[in-house]
Amino acid sequence: MNDTSTPLTPEATLALVLDILNEAAEAHGVHEATVLGGVHDVEWPQWYADHMVANLEAHGYQIVGPTP
Repeated sequence: MNDTSTPLTPEATLALVLDILNEAAEAHGVHEATVLGGVHDVEWPQWYADHMVANLEAHGYQIVGPTP
């Protein structure tokens, strides 16, 4: 497998994180309203994390650890 990935600039990283966070917020609002019947989701951090990781993977992003 060839590594053809290019690190994002700080500005591009910020834009990406903001986009997926806003998308997660919108989707979570729907989740609370429809699945939870309007009840506040106390497990929202886990829901957001799951949703954001799935969104990143679906768009071909991969988070890698720091280079040793």
